[in-house]
Amino acid sequence: MLNKKRLIVLSLFSFFITSHHLSFAQTTKKLKTIVVDAGHGGTDVGATGQYENSLRSKEKDVTLAISKKLVAELKKQMPDVNVVATRTTDIYQNPREKADIANDAHGDLFLCIHADSGPLKTGRRQIGSREVTRYKITYTGKGKKKKKHSTPYQVTEPVYEYYKLPLTRKGTSVWIFAAHKTTDKLKAIMKEEGDFEIETSSDSAYTTFDPNKPEDRIRAQIYAKRYQEKSSKLAKMVNDEITETGRESLGVNQRQTGIWVLQATNMPAILIETGFINNPEDERYLNSEKGQQELAEAITTAVIKYKKALEDDKISAN
Repeated sequence: MLNKKRLIVLSLFSFFITSHHLSFAQTTKKLKTIVVDAGHGGTDVGATGQYENSLRSKEKDVTLAISKKLVAELKKQMPDVNVVATRTTDIYQNPREKADIANDAHGDLFLCIHADSGPLKTGRRQIGSREVTRYKITYTGKGKKKKKHSTPYQVTEPVYEYYKLPLTRKGTSVWIFAAHKTTDKLKAIMKEEGDFEIETSSDSAYTTFDPNKPEDRIRAQIYAKRYQEKSSKLAKMVNDEITETGRESLGVNQRQTGIWVLQATNMPAILIETGFINNPEDERYLNSEKGQQELAEAITTAVIKYKKALEDDKISAN
């Protein structure tokens, strides 16, 4: 009975695709709109530089500075593409709002800028000494006549101060939505978290989905898989360009807990952890004009290569 139901659904899907002239293999969606998100903002400061002698950086400030340079670089090198920033000032937006901005803009690509962090170890050092009084306890007598005697004496003990040790880990990493979180991506596609449109080969540029139709749910699953593959392709390109700058690149990753803005955006999406804000070298780099511009240019170069591969049909549309 189950196999018969599957056969009916697949038959309906096949008929729907044929009757609407859809061609997944031959249709390549153009890259028209890129959404750039500066992570955190406002009351949400994100990670902060907390080790001794750090710059006391706030992630929200670093991401905004890099995002502004990235937007400017994308507009400069890709004038035919619409670039949308989720925020351009120090304001708070929850992840759902960020995803809505991207979906409402009908973005074809979502670039999320963050700065990484990690747990810091505590160090201590002696900063002096002090005299303290201690007591030696002795007893005399036995039984009911037993008495306790406390004899004071002076000792010198060290005085310590405690501080946070800087993180030794450094480098840039790129993240995509976790494969096991595909259900969340499907919600965005099926209009529960955003509007979804699919490119067709007909005169009409897009056709909308009906989440109640089994054939449309199948198409949504195809697109969720397609987004995963495209996100992975772009993430690798960004990682390669970061490597070219001479910075340590930490590869493409999937966070097991999931990342909301990557799961709820109705488009290929990546998150770039630009560096570790609690590592001295990375913190200085992320706060420097040179470092911010270098990151913006590296990401832009990767996006240009992705766009060319996409429109040359070198990135599969299946």
